[in-house]
Formats: sequence, C-alpha cells, structure tokens
Amino acid sequence: MTKIYHNPRCTKSRQALQLLEERGVEPEVIKYLDTPPTKKELAEIVKLLGIPAKELVRKKEALFKELNLGEQTLTDQQWIATMVENPKLIERPIVTHNGKAAIGRPTEKIAEILEA
Repeated sequence: MTKIYHNPRCTKSRQALQLLEERGVEPEVIKYLDTPPTKKELAEIVKLLGIPAKELVRKKEALFKELNLGEQTLTDQQWIATMVENPKLIERPIVTHNGKAAIGRPTEKIAEILEA
C-alpha cells in the first residue's frame, strides 16, 4: 500500500502525486491538512524516514515562528504532538511505500523508494 500525505496547493506535492501516477502507482491520498495523521501514524512515518521528528517540521512556516519553536528544545514525542496539533508544520509531501518513506523534496527521493 502506498500513501501520499498531500497538500493540493503545494507544487512539490502535486509533482509527487504526478510522479506516482506516471509510475502506475495508485496511492491512498491523504490530505493531511484536512485529516492530520495521529501521533502513532506520525511516529511511524518518522521511524520509516529514519530521522529525528524535528527534521519533519517546516521551519520556514510562519506558524513555526509564531509558536517560537526555534527557541525550544523538544523531544521527538513533543515534536510529533506539535505537528499533529498543527499539521501545517508537517513537511510535504511524504510518501510511504512498502515499509519505506520519503519526503518528496526533491521528488527523486520518492522514485528511490519506489525502485527499492
């Protein structure tokens, strides 16, 4: 099962969806701003990505500055809770496929997990 955590207004997210479709992959499209992942789902994504949760946060997002997140030291679980509460902070697009995950910046990272 392939999933894409998608924001239709985001160019990179649209490119990622197009890449999947061009490869014949019909993903489950999750509009994460409308249906945010749960803490458990986001923790699993972080685990599949193999990164600290903080690296999944959009640091250039205005909300990041508004919440003064750059000045805080949070645990992975606190970062995950913050992203679940504020899904605009989640980096996009994220694709999960066959037990692997990639952030589609650049979209070639998605191609890598499809080919693996």
